[in-house]
Amino acid sequence: GGALGGRGLLALAVASGAAVWATWAVLLMPGFRRVPLRLQVPYQPSSPRQVANTLELLRGRAGKTVDLGSGDGRLVLEAYKQGLRPALGYELNPWLLCLANYRAWKAGYHGKISFLKKDLWKVNLSDCHNVIVFLAPSVKPPLATKLLAELPDDARVVAGRYPFPSWSPSSTLGQGLDQVWAYDIKEVRR
Repeated sequence: GGALGGRGLLALAVASGAAVWATWAVLLMPGFRRVPLRLQVPYQPSSPRQVANTLELLRGRAGKTVDLGSGDGRLVLEAYKQGLRPALGYELNPWLLCLANYRAWKAGYHGKISFLKKDLWKVNLSDCHNVIVFLAPSVKPPLATKLLAELPDDARVVAGRYPFPSWSPSSTLGQGLDQVWAYDIKEVRR
């Protein structure tokens, strides 16, 4: 229980720096490879309140549900639990894909939900009726163009953390960081 001293503080600083670098190199950086800088999105896990608000705005809906940039899979897992099927996530980071698949296996849903290592810009979303988007503001304008071009009229997009800047939401739920916005594509196209 004594003081650390100069060498102890130096060792603590080096160990902390190495831990931060290792976390970046192993968990976060792989998802950024081959993605233009302006479209990179750091991993930020959704809070329980964000998940609950998102699923509340999708309550009673049917059809294929996808999470673009699904991270650790918590939104896809909860969507499946609440009856949104099929449910799948697209994620580039292989470590987060492993974590998402582990979480699905642990919950007993292995093989029932899917997490795919695919670039969201290259997937066809024309058969998706529920789209979850927890991505950075810089991604929203080009993503809005893609969604309007591909989604069916009856699709609903739920955005977390940041709204789509040029769309008017059909509904919203929550406050501050827990706020989510729902957009019905038919209304957005009007």
